[in-house]
Amino acid sequence: MRVLMTGIAGFAGSYLAEYLLGGDLHAPIELHGVIHRHDTRIHHLVDRMVLHRGDLRNALWVNDLIEEVRPDVALHLAAWSDVGGSWEQPWTVYELNIQCQLNLLEGLRRRRPACRTLVVTSNEAYGLVHSEDLPIGEETPFRPNNPYGVSKCTQDLMALQYWQSHRLPTLRVRSFNHIGPGQSDDFVASAFARQLAEIEAGLRPPVVKVGNLEAERDFTDVRDVVRAYWLLAQQGEPGMAWNVGSGEAHSVRWLLGTLLELTTADVTIEQDPARMRPSDIPRSVCNNARLVQSTGWQPQISLRDSLRDMLNGWRAALAHTGAPQPGARQA
Repeated sequence: MRVLMTGIAGFAGSYLAEYLLGGDLHAPIELHGVIHRHDTRIHHLVDRMVLHRGDLRNALWVNDLIEEVRPDVALHLAAWSDVGGSWEQPWTVYELNIQCQLNLLEGLRRRRPACRTLVVTSNEAYGLVHSEDLPIGEETPFRPNNPYGVSKCTQDLMALQYWQSHRLPTLRVRSFNHIGPGQSDDFVASAFARQLAEIEAGLRPPVVKVGNLEAERDFTDVRDVVRAYWLLAQQGEPGMAWNVGSGEAHSVRWLLGTLLELTTADVTIEQDPARMRPSDIPRSVCNNARLVQSTGWQPQISLRDSLRDMLNGWRAALAHTGAPQPGARQA
């Protein structure tokens, strides 16, 4: 089976690549990955896949890529994924997230119309949810409240349109918050873990900067998330959408408290206005019944273990280099 993955050098993409090449799947995978800038996260896998370096904004290059690879399955993970940064550069997030997917779907429609195509969107498409919307189901209306969410709504609806108009077998996954070792510190749990690791190493004062600690989110380990992606790519019904998340909410304060239990550092907590988002919602948690019923998926890694692995990842990175792990907004 030939699989084409965009965003293979990103956070989730690198874990999905590792999963596909892990040898536990029933059928062998010939994996082709698209990279644009860095491939640091997948250095240990490069001799087991074929990498294609290029820009998904270049439609001619994308067409040639699809003609060369002729994939059976396409996994579209490439995206600008920094919600906070999307406020500062809204056009960049629109261009990267919308144009790149359009070029990919057009190329597949023209050259591989039977290719099963998984498009990763986000719970940020739901945006401003109300208490009566919880837990969030796939029929909950889109009310995006940041530029990143707008781009994800567009990606989701575009994938649906290609199924309805062209019968390109698209599958849409709306991922809720996922965490794990190697995540960029643009994201809250990793930002806390990095600060604690640096404090332990004596690289910063014993003060942890925080934003809104009361927000509650549906967090899942990235290794469980990518298993769900592949299960849906294999078993999902084209044209459908699935929430991917644990179905449980934890507060940001709980994340911080758990990390504090795992550290040796004695720290002070200090609120940083710069870490407060212009628009935020108090609570977000998904109804994952459709995913569970479609695939039998269940999370296997506890959040405490995920946070421990994340903190240990930052510790190891600092011990080896004295510098933070690489993390790019665009994969």
